[in-house]
Amino acid sequence: MKEDFLHYIWKYNKIRSNDLKTTDGSSLQILSVGSHNTENSGSDFFNSSLFIDDQKWAGNVEIHIKSSDWYIHGHETDKNYDNVILHVVWEDDVAIYRKDNSKIPALELKELVDPEVFAAYENLVLSKEKSTWLTCAKLLSQVPEFNIIRWKKQVYIERLLQKSEVIFALTKNTHNDWEAVLYKMIAKGFGLNANGEAFAAMVNSFPYNLIKKYSKRPMQLEALFFGQLKLLTVEIEDPYYQELQREYAFLKHKHKLSQEGLLSAEFFRLRPQNFPTIRLSQLAALLSKHNQLFTIVTTCDSLGQFYDAFSVKTSSYWERHYTFGKVSKRNVKQTSKSFIDLLVMNVVVPFLFAYNRSRGVEDHSKLLSIMESLQPEKNTVIREFEKSGMSMENAMDSQAYLQLKSQYCVKKKCLQCAFGNYFLNQYSV
Repeated sequence: MKEDFLHYIWKYNKIRSNDLKTTDGSSLQILSVGSHNTENSGSDFFNSSLFIDDQKWAGNVEIHIKSSDWYIHGHETDKNYDNVILHVVWEDDVAIYRKDNSKIPALELKELVDPEVFAAYENLVLSKEKSTWLTCAKLLSQVPEFNIIRWKKQVYIERLLQKSEVIFALTKNTHNDWEAVLYKMIAKGFGLNANGEAFAAMVNSFPYNLIKKYSKRPMQLEALFFGQLKLLTVEIEDPYYQELQREYAFLKHKHKLSQEGLLSAEFFRLRPQNFPTIRLSQLAALLSKHNQLFTIVTTCDSLGQFYDAFSVKTSSYWERHYTFGKVSKRNVKQTSKSFIDLLVMNVVVPFLFAYNRSRGVEDHSKLLSIMESLQPEKNTVIREFEKSGMSMENAMDSQAYLQLKSQYCVKKKCLQCAFGNYFLNQYSV
C-alpha cells in the first residue's frame, strides 16, 4: 500500500459508499475533492469543500496510510497543515488535533474501497515481475487510440518543460545570452552521448566571445577545440597536427586558457564517423559557416531548412584521416541527415521551446510539426513499447515514450499515468 493509491481513490472518488461518515460518526458529504498538490510542500489536496453534519467546510485535505503518520511526518509543528479540514486515511489508529485542541475529522477508507480496484492496483503498481519495467505491457493494447495520442503529446510537452528548466539555468550562467546558450547546446549535441559532457565542459572553459573572434578562421577553432580536449598533448610527425599544436599554444597563452577539470575525449566503441576529431572539425566548420547561427535557427520554419543550416563537412585534412597521423581512404565527411535529425530533436526543438517560453509564446505547433516529420529513434526502450503494441510513427512518439519510461514506469507512477488511470477506471464503485 502506498499513499498515491489513496490519492487516486480520493481524487477520482473511488469510494464505495453514498452514506459517508467520519470515524466519529458524523455525516460527510464531499462537494469538491480540491486540487491535487503534486509538487509543493503542504497538504495533498488544496481548496477542498465538504459538509460535515450540517456545517460546510473549505480548506485542505491530507492523506496518509495511518493517522499516526501525521506525527511521523511532523505535521503537528508545520503551519502548512493548519488549514486541514479532513484527514483521509486507510487506517485511523490515533486521533489528530489542531493547535487549538480541536480534533481533525478523519475518513477511514479500508472498508470503502472495492476489492477489485485494490487488486488491479496491486497487479499494476505493486507487481513483483522483474523481467520488465513496463508492468502494464499486457494491457496496453486495450487503451483507445485517442487516449494514447492525447497522452503522448502531454508527456512530450512535459519532457520539453523539464529540458526548459535546464536551459533557463544556462541563460542565468550566460547573463541571458541566448546566442551563447544555443552555441553551448549545439556543441554538446555534436559530442553525442559518448562525448557530450566532454564537449560541454570544453566550451564552458572559455568565453563565448572567443568563438565570435575566430569564427572566420576554422583552423584556429579546431586548435582551440582539440587543445582544450587534450587531443594535442603527444608528439606526432604530422604537419597539420604540429600546426594545430603551435596555434593552440599561442591561443592558450594569449587567452590564459586552462584545462583544469576538463574531460578527455572518448574514442572507444564509437564508429569512426562519430570520432570526436571528426565531430569537432564539423563543429568548427558550422561555426565558421554561420556568423549568425542564432538568427538562422530561430527563423527556420521546416526540417529542410535545418538540413541546409547544419549541413557542413570537415576541413580537408579529415577527408583522409579519422585520427591524427593515420592516413585513410579519402572520404568527404559531411554531417548526415540522421545526425542532423538528432541535433534538431535533442538540441534545436528544446532550445526553441524554452526560447519561446521566455518570450511568452505558448503556441508550439510548429515545433511539434517538426518532431512529427522526424523518424522515431530506435533503442531498447522503444522496442519494449513496440512489443506491447505501441506504434512509433515519428520522433515525438519515441521522445514521449522515453519520457514515460524514465518519469513514470521505472518510478511506478502508474496512478499519475493516463494508461494506468484508464486500467483502474474500468472498475466502477
